[in-house]
Amino acid sequence: MSALTQIRRREVLGWAMYDFANQAYTTLIITVIYGVVFTRVIVGDGPDFRLGNLLWSTSLCISYALVVLMAPICGAVMDHTRSSKKFLFAAYLITVSTTACLYFITPGMVVAAMFLIIISNFSYSIGESFIAGFLPKLGPPEALGRISGFGWALGYLGGLASTGIVLLGLGGIQEDNFENLRLVGPLAGTFFLVGAIPTFIWLREKGQSRPFFSAGKAVQNGWVRIRTTISDLPVFRDLVVFLLSLFFSMAGLYIIISFTFIYGDQVIGWEPRIQMLMFVVTQVTAACGALGFGLLQDRLGAKKTFNLTLVLWMVSITLIYLTPQLTVMLNRLMAPELEPQHLFLAVGCLAGLGLGSLQSCARTMVGRFTPKNKEAEFFGFWGVSIRLAAIMGVLGLGVLQMLVGLQAAVLLCLVFFAVSLFINLFVDENRGFRRAAEYINKPG
Repeated sequence: MSALTQIRRREVLGWAMYDFANQAYTTLIITVIYGVVFTRVIVGDGPDFRLGNLLWSTSLCISYALVVLMAPICGAVMDHTRSSKKFLFAAYLITVSTTACLYFITPGMVVAAMFLIIISNFSYSIGESFIAGFLPKLGPPEALGRISGFGWALGYLGGLASTGIVLLGLGGIQEDNFENLRLVGPLAGTFFLVGAIPTFIWLREKGQSRPFFSAGKAVQNGWVRIRTTISDLPVFRDLVVFLLSLFFSMAGLYIIISFTFIYGDQVIGWEPRIQMLMFVVTQVTAACGALGFGLLQDRLGAKKTFNLTLVLWMVSITLIYLTPQLTVMLNRLMAPELEPQHLFLAVGCLAGLGLGSLQSCARTMVGRFTPKNKEAEFFGFWGVSIRLAAIMGVLGLGVLQMLVGLQAAVLLCLVFFAVSLFINLFVDENRGFRRAAEYINKPG
């Protein structure tokens, strides 16, 4: 049977629609709009907004810490009870409801805003681990790259669609437009609510469901499965090494996701029209990168593609840091009256290609290294790795920018991507896949 005929297309589409729908949250709330609203309006400690940046970092880090605590045990329970869709549905409803409640936040309500960001980002983030756990069952190993890439590409199109709809109705991201901007929470929640409906209709739970018994018993069974997996970690050496590499790469990527538009606002000083153009450009190039690199994964291998993406990011970060200086240099050489925001937009095209491909490659690698009936549990560990990375990256950037300013602090990303590339050189992709295929799932 060919790889193509083994892929259940409607189920893959249902799975990918969750990426399409939840991108409204990460794009509108975390990246484009609410991060700027939080620092500028809710906290409002201008002109440098260092306290606002730090509190934003702290909120995200607390939410990621909750994921670190909960994801592995939830994954083990889900594998044991065959209840992944139920857990996914709960995360989806919590994200939608808490995001919608951001409407009630007004300037000065810092604690309430932080609370809603913590809960909504926790449920969104752990939901990412839950939906990723379905990937290994959607097709044969040699097709996972294109399936994962399709999901990420559809996700970026979802981000583009949701933000386009919202900004057309709400206007620019400015302090005097707050009464309109507060609607971003309900609108993001509604987009997520409606967009993910196909997921729960078409995506199927594999295997016969098992009873939960009690919460205590479920947690106990989860811990038994986790201890079994930990005892078997030497078998999954390549997965462990890759998760370490992923830890550093995602630390850099989460800085980009959480601070790009804050950086453009505070360091580059871009105009609203350039800000929106940057968003469109990065979403389109990220979708193209996810699709293109997804196909490349199935031909070149996920490891080589992952390394190529890291090199792309290292070049991008260097250019982001040097944007003001390069603008001056180019103006002296060619006198084109170039502004930093124009060069920053060009660099955004390059960075966008790596945005979707890095996450797509990572999800594929973990999927290939995961044995049968351990999907939710292993993707729980994947979730722990990337959320710990988010904590270190976002909090590290938040503290560092208090000391040296945001422009210099962004070089921390360059260090993270370089370390990730070095560690990933020690991963043997074929051996990792072979070990997963040979693994005999132990009872419990």
